[in-house]
Parts: sequence; C-alpha cells; structure tokens
Amino acid sequence: MMSGLGQHSSFSTCLFGRQSRGSVCLQATKRAASQTTGRRGSTHVAVKDQPKPAQDLSVVSTVPRPRGVTDGPWDAQDVKAVEEAQQSETSRPGRRQVGQPGALLAQTIQELRKLAEQDGQPAYRGKQLHDGLMKGAQSLDDFSNLPKAWREKMAERGVSPGRSHLLKTVTALDGTRKFLLRLHDDRVVEAVGIPSEEQGKSRLTVCVSSQVGCPMRCTFCATGKGGFARNLAAHEIVDQVMTAQEQFSHRVSNVVFMGMGEPLLNLPNVLKSVAWLNQDLGIGARHMTISTVGVPNAIAKLAQQQLQVTLAVSLHAPDQALRQQLVPSAKAYPLQALMEDSRQFFRATGRRVTFEYTLMAGVNDSTVQAEALAKLLRQYDLCSHVNLIPWNPVDESDFQRPSRNAARAFHSVLQQRGIPCSIRITRGLEAAAACGQLRNDHQKTPMSQLAVV
Repeated sequence: MMSGLGQHSSFSTCLFGRQSRGSVCLQATKRAASQTTGRRGSTHVAVKDQPKPAQDLSVVSTVPRPRGVTDGPWDAQDVKAVEEAQQSETSRPGRRQVGQPGALLAQTIQELRKLAEQDGQPAYRGKQLHDGLMKGAQSLDDFSNLPKAWREKMAERGVSPGRSHLLKTVTALDGTRKFLLRLHDDRVVEAVGIPSEEQGKSRLTVCVSSQVGCPMRCTFCATGKGGFARNLAAHEIVDQVMTAQEQFSHRVSNVVFMGMGEPLLNLPNVLKSVAWLNQDLGIGARHMTISTVGVPNAIAKLAQQQLQVTLAVSLHAPDQALRQQLVPSAKAYPLQALMEDSRQFFRATGRRVTFEYTLMAGVNDSTVQAEALAKLLRQYDLCSHVNLIPWNPVDESDFQRPSRNAARAFHSVLQQRGIPCSIRITRGLEAAAACGQLRNDHQKTPMSQLAVV
C-alpha cells in the first residue's frame, strides 16, 4: 500500500533487492522453528490519454471524509469509518455490493464452468471464458468463440468481463508508469507499473490499490488526507495487474498491495485476488507483498491463511508516542500489540516480516531513534528487514525529506546493530507516483476536465 496511492506503502521491486538476512534473522528462524505449532525533481513526463466521450464526473470525482472525521487524535468517528470498511458488503442488507455485479474477472475456471452449466452451456464454455479473460477481453463481444445468443443473455443480466476504463497514463523518465483507472461506478483509483532489471532479468512490479481512498488518516500520506469511499472487489484489484501487464506488454513478476487503502481492511477481496493472481496468472506467492499500517486481529487472520506472501508493516516510529502522532490509528492498536502480532505472523508462517519506515527530517530520522528502532526489533525476536523510505513531498504537508547523510546515518546504525535494512530507491517521483505521492489527480482536478472529447 503506498503512502500516496495508499496510506503507508512500499513499492518493493528496487525496493528490497538482494539483502542478507543477517545473524538476527538466522537466530530468530531457528528459535521460531522450535516455538511454532504449525504456520515504484521536476522533469518532463509523457502523458497518454485514452479516448472517451465527455462526461461530467465531478459529483463522484472527489472522496470527501465522512462527517465528523477530522485531523487530530483518533476518535469514535474514525472507529466507525474503519468498521464500515471492515464489514462485508454482501452481508449487510440494503448495502450495495462492492465492485461490478456480474464481473467475470477473478473468477476461477471452476466458477466459470459452473456459470456456463447454469446457463445450459457445456462446461468447456467456462474454460473459453477464462481464456478470453486471460487474453484481455474488455467486453462480451470480445468472446467471439462463444454463441451470440449466450453472450446476449449474459449481457441482459449484467454479466461483463469486469474491466476498468484506462483514463490516463503518466510515464516517468525511469519508465515507471502511473495508471488512472475509472471503475464501473465512476470512482477512480491508481495503479503503478515499475519496470526494473535484476541479475540480467527484466522484472515488472505492479503496485495496486485495495480501496477507493483510505480511512486510516496517516498524517504524512497523500491518500490519507482524503476520505474513504469503498473497498475494491477482487476483480478490480486483479484488473490493475492485468492493465499494467497489457500496457507494458510484459509479464508481471511482482505485486505489492501498497496503493490506495489499507489492504487488511479489505482482507476477503485481497485474499481472493492473491489466489487468482497466483493460481491463474502464475505470479508466485513469494513475489507478492501485502502492506498494512496495522488493523487489530487482521494480521492473525492473514497468518491463518498460511500463504507465502510477504507481510510489510508500516512502522514509521520506534515508540508509541511518536507513532500515534504520525499514525492516529495507533491509539486503538498500540505499537506493542502490532509488534507482537508481527512476531506471531513470523512464527506461524516462517516468513520474514518487512518493516516500512518513512524517514521525515527532524521527526523520526535521528540516530537516537535508529538506536531505539534497533532495540525494539531485537526485543521482539523475529526475522525482519527494515525498508527505509525517504519521505516524498506531498501537497498540503509540512513534512520535509531527510538529507542523504541523515538517511545513511540512520541506515548505518541499524546495520551496526545487526538489523537487516536498505534504503529504498525512489521510483517514479517525476510522475507523482512514488510512495506518499499517489494522490488521485481527480482530487485536484475535476474529472470532467480529464475527459477526452
């Protein structure tokens, strides 16, 4: 989840690179084995617009905060907003279902076969639906190998591939691309494609959003300055990956849930999209990262799935007092509880935990704070890696980016204390697509001005 696309994020391609786990991880791994009971300056950018009839979308172009939700300490209104996000949309009578009803994308072959049979079609038609989706079908007309009468029947009841509309692409000089995607209800989300080279191999990481907006209100995050509209359905998450793969004409190798929103507030849809990306698109579970700023009980639920995904915890402070200033929700989910849940995740899964730490000048970037962070991590005895993220400028924020020397000094202290760590290489800053920068264009510019006649 990116701080900008989302509230706390991390692009993780360059991202983590090859890092030695170090003695701390090796020791923690051995101990866990005996304790566990189971388990993306000012520069020019290229902008590409996709043709679309002019339409006034200003009514839904912004995501205002719910009434009563304001800056400052975490309170009952924030709790209510989070509970709204966490509750299952389909289990609440009268509540409109998230996503596009009848979407085919993100359904398994088995589910598509069942759909075909329910419509009186042979089961193999389900495989044809799946093949068409994998080839990028945008409408039912693209399934030319299916009977026209059946396609018409599906269209009548609202069945569709479930693909978004690509409104705009912004490309940075380093090749990073930000995609502005319009959903079926005219809400807008962003995804980022980050190409890279490692050991002579080309990789493509996609940073995806899990919600429209975010209710967590992290003070340094662009998305956190706006409001929350709804969770994304599994097909809307998968669509972001498919869009990047099609636009780059390159297989996606890594997916990071670090865009708009808090993934663990939308865990059912995140898990369904992870399963589809793994089993259908062929992206290895170990090449997927789920980021969280911390949601009570949610890390444990993720651990129960026994997935080989990476958990990235957005920490940003070495103590509760500072973390609560930066991450208001820490009032309801104290640092100690978050760390303990992270330790239990490691013990249950054997997977190293990544801690995201956004460095902000004069706030959390001192060597004293680095010492405190090292002490905290060693106290909880888990295999971990710290990803240091120099803060990226966000409009309407008083935070400042740390100096290179400050970032290096912080990094040096962690290394000296045996904490595996790295400083993230900023990608896509020119395209406002680096972590902490992905604030939807429509929050600044009415969507009607972005529409192309």
